[in-house]
Amino acid sequence: MDDQASAPAQAAVPTCYRHPKNETYVRCTRCDQYICPDCMLDAAVGHQCVECVRRDNKALRRPRTVFGGQVSSVTVVTYVLIGLNVLAYLAETAFPGVVDRFDSLGIGLRGPDGQYYVYQAGLPYGDGTGLQPAGVAFGEWERLITAAFLHLPLDMGPFSILHIGFNMYGLWTLGRVLESVLGKVRFTALYLLSALGGSVVAYLLAPGQGAVGASGAIFGLVAAYYVVSRRLRRPGGANRLLVIYLVWMVVSAGFASWQGHLGGLLAGGVVALCLAYLPRKWHLPANAAVLALLIALVVLKTSQLTGMV
Repeated sequence: MDDQASAPAQAAVPTCYRHPKNETYVRCTRCDQYICPDCMLDAAVGHQCVECVRRDNKALRRPRTVFGGQVSSVTVVTYVLIGLNVLAYLAETAFPGVVDRFDSLGIGLRGPDGQYYVYQAGLPYGDGTGLQPAGVAFGEWERLITAAFLHLPLDMGPFSILHIGFNMYGLWTLGRVLESVLGKVRFTALYLLSALGGSVVAYLLAPGQGAVGASGAIFGLVAAYYVVSRRLRRPGGANRLLVIYLVWMVVSAGFASWQGHLGGLLAGGVVALCLAYLPRKWHLPANAAVLALLIALVVLKTSQLTGMV
């Protein structure tokens, strides 16, 4: 009789709903299900199970900055962009032909030996000379972005190191600040559109020039930093920084692509204005509109250039 009476008592012992083999008498204060020590999370009153806590965390709205970006203490995009630039620099050091193939050349000629030449109207090609058209105008659109990740090759002397060094310092300094206030996605869009804007304006004004460098994107970050600082009512340092870069754009016009600098500055400024003053729901359409405008300008310029070939 005693054994038969103890059987129902043993069967009635509650077990954890996530771990049926673990006996327990503790219930989750949210779902009221039995939970074992492995599933218990301390709450203000009693304990909650991991499933209830997980559902609550999904329902919580993540904090956002005034510009709509999600708050994050790790500026991973900035470091990834620096890493990509450094990797591209190492690649062009190991393979010198990378620069000629992926710079921002708009229209030019490639010889049978792989060398590139400036295109001149009326210059014959493809008729026994071995010269073939090359550049953005002839379908190599990837140059508009790849050029922004390349820098002067190492055989150009000390200025090569200074070129990538100054650009990466600017990216490290400005990128971390802007990424923290704009968020990862918006900052990525700002950087890439600034880089593209620099290449597009260079294509419009100097299509025969094969420029390289992240300077266009950095000028875009400078413009964005100015706009963001004005929006946050902290314009002091931004004013000085903008003046310094404008002076540098004028001074470097003799040996650098001022067209690329100007394009990056304009594109970055426009994108930043949209992010700073438009409602959050309009950020994506505004960025898409800037991208569409840049593409339209490339199409129009390409039609003009190929029309004279």
